[in-house]
Amino acid sequence: MESRKKNRNQEIRNEIPDIHIIDLEGDPESPDADSTQLPPESGSKQETKGRGFLSHVNLHVILLIVALVFVGCLVYKVLNFGQLVDLDEIFKDGPGTYEDTLDTILPLFGPDGNPVYKEYGQGDTILVFGNAPFADDRSSDDNLANMLHDMTGATVYNCSVSGSYLAAEQLNLDASTAPSDIFSFYWLVSLATGFHDYTDAEFKKGLELLGDSAPPEAMEVYNTLTGLDLSTVDVVVVMYDGSDYLAGHPMYNDEDYTDITQFTGSTEAGIELLQVCYPNIRIIVMSPPYAFAVEDDGSYVSSDIKRYGWDVLSTYVIKQYTSCSSKSVTYVDNLYGTINEDNATEYLKDNLHLNPAGRKKIAERLVYALNYYGNPEHQAPVAEE
Repeated sequence: MESRKKNRNQEIRNEIPDIHIIDLEGDPESPDADSTQLPPESGSKQETKGRGFLSHVNLHVILLIVALVFVGCLVYKVLNFGQLVDLDEIFKDGPGTYEDTLDTILPLFGPDGNPVYKEYGQGDTILVFGNAPFADDRSSDDNLANMLHDMTGATVYNCSVSGSYLAAEQLNLDASTAPSDIFSFYWLVSLATGFHDYTDAEFKKGLELLGDSAPPEAMEVYNTLTGLDLSTVDVVVVMYDGSDYLAGHPMYNDEDYTDITQFTGSTEAGIELLQVCYPNIRIIVMSPPYAFAVEDDGSYVSSDIKRYGWDVLSTYVIKQYTSCSSKSVTYVDNLYGTINEDNATEYLKDNLHLNPAGRKKIAERLVYALNYYGNPEHQAPVAEE
């Protein structure tokens, strides 16, 4: 009996399966628990064999290589960007010309509204307003007004005033507080037309107050304007240089387009007064030529980067062009079409004043605009009846 129990217990014991102890800190996917007992050397060899080449490459090394390749490509692109040019070759024939200008050349329109085509020359009369371009070297053959006479044969009255400005200091003429205003464009036109009956008296008062500091040609200009019959004048030419820009004078007033204290306002007010009183006169406005700005140390800089209270010189020119277009008068763009930043040193004595070559270049442009419609090629075809 006991022997039978022993045999039975032996069979039960033989049926109990082997128990495997799982190491929770080891690899849970390992099929063989005994693998956790392998020596470190054996496990390291198996892992190395599985990784291959990547086991010897550090991630930081890979990133460094990628960064070096990127920087190399970037440097290559920069060094090979665009195409190198030889500036001496480009400018071997000079600085070139500006093809896009603000020129607006218009003929005189008669009472019937039709354009008047003619060539101005001997027998015609031209009246000039302005400052240094026409006033410098007044009695010389190199004077701009005298050049205009020589090129056309027309009678030229030079009523420019040296050191004057296009814009006035005050809205109302009061020689006791702003005597130099008598030489601004609008008040000179007022003196010539007699539109304001007080202009003559204020002009004389201003001359008296200024005394020896008055421009040397002031009395000559007064006598010419008060003695000239404007009904006999064929053309009025207006040209002021960059003095208003350098003085920081205001440029425009959107609420009053004939505000004479503004550069463009005085332009429009003077034109409007001439057109009202003498509509038979053709008006030509010439823009300032290029002028350099001046730093505190006396060095010259571009007038496209320095402001004197308002804006750069080119903006004065653009705004003046707009004013002349609104009044339907001829506008000659000297800033881009005649003397610009590229050639200014060739035609200026300093940062502002024209030398004889510069005046001649201006005179040629003026004659071109003056007699533009004397050329049959620039005349509108006559409609057949």
